Amino acid sequence: MFNYFANPTRFLRLTSKLQPIAMVVTLITMGAGLYYSLFQSPPDYQQSETVRMMYVHVPAAWMAMFCYVALAASSAVVLIWRHMVADIVAKSTAPIGACFTFLALATGSLWGKPMWGTWWVWDARLTSVLILFFLYLGYMVLYNAFDEPTRGARAAAILAIVGVINVPIIKFSVDWWNTLHQPASVVKMDGPAIHSSMLTPLLLMAVGYTAFYFWVLFIRSRAELSAYKVRALRIRQAEG
Repeated sequence: MFNYFANPTRFLRLTSKLQPIAMVVTLITMGAGLYYSLFQSPPDYQQSETVRMMYVHVPAAWMAMFCYVALAASSAVVLIWRHMVADIVAKSTAPIGACFTFLALATGSLWGKPMWGTWWVWDARLTSVLILFFLYLGYMVLYNAFDEPTRGARAAAILAIVGVINVPIIKFSVDWWNTLHQPASVVKMDGPAIHSSMLTPLLLMAVGYTAFYFWVLFIRSRAELSAYKVRALRIRQAEG
């Protein structure tokens, strides 16, 4: 399967079909999610109206981890099979994941002020998410730190693979350490500990965020592939 989609022509053909689908799913689910979040979901008995920050913050945190796993997986393919398309997917994923992580940190800070009385605490969950943000930034900086693009891609790929250990730390930090952050209330062995009136908009927003990731990924990947072809053509012309 990797070899099949490593062909740039097949990749472009596939993304040209999936891109409009991802766009439609994004607009529908995020529109519905925002409507339910703002108008249908009730205020929380403890957090009052501030609970609505959850519908932006939680899916952003989920996507921050999801994008990093996608980045690490693509980087592994780059190192093992040296697929150009995997390198493009990894390079395109990094800034999207960084944006999701920044959004999770910013909204978490806004949410934490009325809940905890402070904008920031150095607990395990928040600190590990901040490290994730720095890993994204480090990947992007390292990728462009070498004159030879191949060396930069390999060095960044190694960083992405090593840094993936931070993802389970983020996920289980509230179980392993004493933190202010609340434990998981959606993904639990005995089912979600959240009412359907809140779970519905939360899941709609999560689907919308995921579709948005793929929508932007397809756009960025196609642009990166076009730029790669232009560079290769210029090199051949210069050598000729």
